[in-house]
Amino acid sequence: MTVLGLRPKHSSGQAIPSVSEGRVDSGLVELCDFFAPRKQCGESLVLGTIVRTEGSTYRKAGARILFSESGDCSGLLSGGCLEADLRERAARVLRSGKPERAIFDSRTSDDPIWGTGIGCEGANHIWLQAVTPDNNYAPLAYLDGCLQNHRSGCVSTVIGGEALACELGRFGYAGIRGEDELAVELSARRASKPEIQLVSFRSRLLEVFISPATLPPALLLCGAGPDAIPVAQFGALLGWQVTIFDHRPAYASAANFPKGTRVFCGRPEELSQRLTPSLFDAAVIMTHNLSADAMYLRALSTDGPSYIGLLGPASRRARLVKEAGSTVEAAAGRIRGPVGLDIGAKTPAGIALAIVAQIHAVLAVAQVTVCAELDHLQPIPESYP
Repeated sequence: MTVLGLRPKHSSGQAIPSVSEGRVDSGLVELCDFFAPRKQCGESLVLGTIVRTEGSTYRKAGARILFSESGDCSGLLSGGCLEADLRERAARVLRSGKPERAIFDSRTSDDPIWGTGIGCEGANHIWLQAVTPDNNYAPLAYLDGCLQNHRSGCVSTVIGGEALACELGRFGYAGIRGEDELAVELSARRASKPEIQLVSFRSRLLEVFISPATLPPALLLCGAGPDAIPVAQFGALLGWQVTIFDHRPAYASAANFPKGTRVFCGRPEELSQRLTPSLFDAAVIMTHNLSADAMYLRALSTDGPSYIGLLGPASRRARLVKEAGSTVEAAAGRIRGPVGLDIGAKTPAGIALAIVAQIHAVLAVAQVTVCAELDHLQPIPESYP
């Protein structure tokens, strides 16, 4: 069974931390949602990516924006200051078919529009490139494949240096062996965070921007009661991939949860048979039944997510840990109970906000080990240019 929240494993069998660790960002979800219907219609688009920043900027390297032929867009690279100009540049890129590097520097100019009037006092280097049926929608097709399969990935793009005109805008993808010498070289590139590298190719130095595919966290809720609904709603709003598992048929109904939520009904002891706990970034146990919660905790303890949330006070946590048995010792550092940030929440919605905020904070500061992950990736079963 294929389950949302898939994470690759090292050859040793150990689960590899997902790319969402250290970078909790739903930008790729929004981008691919915008991309999918336009791909079906055969529409051409322009992808804008921040490849470098200096000083204070609204977004950092790796942030993306996608423009349609009509000028509609998905994503923000500024607080709205740059998008109008980028829209005009995107139209030019579509007409010419040639990529363009736009630089917006507000650090020294006194101009009220491009100077201190922006308020950021920083510089953005933005790479704009056409994404069309003629180039098989590169690199969006690859990024969409990473998202749909919840697989780690990395895109390398030639953006300058001593690159020839025909080399500018060439892509390489981690896990996908290229069809020519340059594509092979680019596919071998790895980076744990978006960065520019100088790559030696045929005695020339190419400026290559390398950007990991930032996947949304995979969240598992063990319990589908009324208080689980707002947790799932907040997760869905953030673009997270949410899975529900509950042993009560009356609650385990997809109709109660946001579109796209996967809902499973089964006994607590079946959790590890139906799903793979290690494939999730975070889990919250919330059935309100001590015995059931103990079985869920036991299943998540050995090889489970990096965050396990428990409802109730510290005294209930102690009872639950004792009920679950010695196997829980392996998860001691991953358990949060009482779950959530102390924001004075009283209502189900407020408690859900506290829970999701804590998960967001924990995953955002986790260490990323993308470089090690990518070496163990299997190619996505599609062909990309």
